[in-house]
Amino acid sequence: MTPEFLDDPYPTYRTWREAGPIHWRDDFFGGAWVLTRHADVEAALRDPRLSAQRTGGWVMDTTDNAEERRTLAPLQRLFARAMLFRDPPDHQRLRQVLQPAFRPERLAALQPEVALMVERLIDAVPIEGEFDFMAHMARALPAQVVARLMGLDADLQDDFLLWCEDLAAFIGAAQPTLEQARTAQRSLLDMAAYFERDLLPRRLREPADDWVTLLAQAQADGRIEAGAELVAQCAMLLFAGYETTRNLLGNGMLSLLKHPDQWQRLCEQPDLAAPAVRELLRFDSPVQWTGRRAATDVELAGQPVRRGQLVLALIGSANRDPERHPDPDTLDITRSNVGALSFGSGPHVCIGAALTQLEAQAVFKALAQRCAHWQLAAAPQRNGNPVYRGLHALRLRA
Repeated sequence: MTPEFLDDPYPTYRTWREAGPIHWRDDFFGGAWVLTRHADVEAALRDPRLSAQRTGGWVMDTTDNAEERRTLAPLQRLFARAMLFRDPPDHQRLRQVLQPAFRPERLAALQPEVALMVERLIDAVPIEGEFDFMAHMARALPAQVVARLMGLDADLQDDFLLWCEDLAAFIGAAQPTLEQARTAQRSLLDMAAYFERDLLPRRLREPADDWVTLLAQAQADGRIEAGAELVAQCAMLLFAGYETTRNLLGNGMLSLLKHPDQWQRLCEQPDLAAPAVRELLRFDSPVQWTGRRAATDVELAGQPVRRGQLVLALIGSANRDPERHPDPDTLDITRSNVGALSFGSGPHVCIGAALTQLEAQAVFKALAQRCAHWQLAAAPQRNGNPVYRGLHALRLRA
């Protein structure tokens, strides 16, 4: 994970794709099969022989010390119960509970509110001089949206963001350290305590039109288990609702400004925001890979894979596969039939994909209409996370 790779992994992905569809790499989690091409990545994400339940080794392999492993049991207990890491039938059961929150009519009703949030954030940008796009827009908007949809207490927003960043540092590490695991556990337990002791009991007493009420009611009628399973879904929604969107906004803004012909085209035609967002997702995906464990001996892309071995589906590489996307290293906001895998595929496709795209479309349409004069003011600062690819800072000049 060299600085050069973290800054731009796509030349490395191209080398791997050209060398073959699957490779064994020791530098991912102590050893994993890496799938590089679109067809194989998509097939793996749909393959029931590959299990999403992979958190045990992930957490416990951060140390060889048995006592230290025991201290990480709370982290493993919560991670393992999140919908993201569950197989059938539990995955479908949990997804059915959450699905009403993401119905098209609910998201359509949210659209004017998100557009207003975006306008207010643009209004708050300094009229002259430099500002950090990540702080002013890319972090601020998804934080406001997820707080609104979950019914979170506004005065704890800074805590929520720090918790999410600690989790991202652990989940996104190719070789998580013991310290990263400990930090993630502290933040996850703080997050869990807030939901379990404060917000969930409140929503049982005083229901509201938010996601936490939806989960609390599902627990009350027996569709979700009380305790770790319930709290894990709350934490997953908070983390996923923030992390992917902020990185899409940051990566997308940088990509447009580095391709001035595409930025100018969007500014001239703001209604291209929807296809532009789909292309930005493909061009520089906010999630670069996802993992599965082989539940049985299988053959993937002609390679025998043993039961228990880790398989990484390289989404970032698949999205640049010339067999699927002609001229893949060119940003083209009018590209048709993009079909990127940035939100996954199959049963585990991201449940919040439409919400993330709604937010991004609102941002880039408003920026195209009002902020065509924005320019890069300094070299961007990458977050150094190989999975949740994004920016720490993006200095712009208004």
